[in-house]
Amino acid sequence: MNNARGLIEAHGDTRAMRDEHRQVVRHGYDQIADSYLAARPDDGADLVVLDELLAYLPGGSTILDGGCGAGVPVMSRLAEAGHHTIGLDFSTRQLDLARIRVPRAELVHGDLGALPFRASHVDAVVSFYAVIHVPRTDHPAILREFHRVLRPGGLALVCLGARDLPEDLDPVSWLGTAMYWSHYDTATNLQLLCDAAFDVIVDRVVADPMGHGGHLFALARRA
Repeated sequence: MNNARGLIEAHGDTRAMRDEHRQVVRHGYDQIADSYLAARPDDGADLVVLDELLAYLPGGSTILDGGCGAGVPVMSRLAEAGHHTIGLDFSTRQLDLARIRVPRAELVHGDLGALPFRASHVDAVVSFYAVIHVPRTDHPAILREFHRVLRPGGLALVCLGARDLPEDLDPVSWLGTAMYWSHYDTATNLQLLCDAAFDVIVDRVVADPMGHGGHLFALARRA
């Protein structure tokens, strides 16, 4: 993997990588990487929110895509806008695809709950459809990690749950493989962002581009 220009360091609790539910998600995305890439639209309403983030950022910003997957359409759009992109995922197959599709991105194998970067080193964090696959009791820690790696005044665009779902482990429904989801409702998630020292700029529920209901997208600034 690329070294993300020296930003990588050992940080956090590596036991997160061995968590049972995370293993389901990691194996699932390894298995469906190609089929998910083929099915993922590149013109959904979620990308309108991404454009709103881009309007706030000066050229050449350093942006971490937490849960970057195959790198499209999110990380590729950030790179095309002239920003330095760092993609993090714990599916090695997804990172293989991202390496081909966003060749100039720095790619890192890691976990959202223990980001392998020093504090205050990125201008923005984006995370699409990743936090919702982690047990929701870990979501506050993930938001604190996003805050930690952001520079003062940095921006985060985070996809979170829009309804209460303690957990859902389905053995077959996600493009034919097992998958896990867990999240809080909109009001709780907005409070979690506040608790993690973020000031929310914009929040809205956005339709899933693959027809799986809606998700909360919150654009927030590190307080």
